Amino acid sequence: MPKNQHSNSKNLQVLHEDNHLIVINKRPGDIVQGDKTGDTPLSEVVKKYIKVKYNKPGNVYLGVVHRLDRPTSGIVVFAKTSKALPRLNKLFAERGAEKTYWAIVKQLPQKTEDTLVHWLKRNPKQNKSYAHKNEVPESKKAILDYRLIKELNNYYLLEVDLKTGRHHQIRSQLSGIGSPIKGDLKYGADRSNPDGSIHLHARKLHLIHPVKKEPFTIIAPLPKDPIWDACS
Repeated sequence: MPKNQHSNSKNLQVLHEDNHLIVINKRPGDIVQGDKTGDTPLSEVVKKYIKVKYNKPGNVYLGVVHRLDRPTSGIVVFAKTSKALPRLNKLFAERGAEKTYWAIVKQLPQKTEDTLVHWLKRNPKQNKSYAHKNEVPESKKAILDYRLIKELNNYYLLEVDLKTGRHHQIRSQLSGIGSPIKGDLKYGADRSNPDGSIHLHARKLHLIHPVKKEPFTIIAPLPKDPIWDACS
């Protein structure tokens, strides 16, 4: 897994910025928040970017609203003010933020579009969630819609709309129907990607702006690699 690609804030891909929030196109390999690896998290890089851009003295306020798995790319929203953070947290918690992902799979699902409902049980030791068809103890209901939007050479591009927000939800649910995401060894892909990424991208986000109260839609450009290039 490539580490700290974003540790230089000049390389940051800012998709949107206003007084209250900043939206970043996360690259695979970046961690959103600090963890036991000790690698520089995206949150610190964004703080540094704000500090330098606005010549701010002292500490920079930045609230982490949600996360993306380390090998995943795409949209990450941060709050720049203490006013915006609880409002964004509420939006995300109450499914007020509509999230669309793109996923590349090698095995085409049986249906070209479908709603998947599973019960996910998380195993913290393995940092993995298991998809069950029926409810099991300590499981959480997971729902997503997917549809096939492009056939590539040897692969298929699925668009996924999340209806719930569970740990590794898209990864485990697609694996649960026999269509693991390209590069996702943890969930049954036959090989990893050379850079440790998986072909899952947080492509689009739609929400009502927490302060301006206006509809707000953002789309994140795809990472640069031959397979993603074939999707655009």
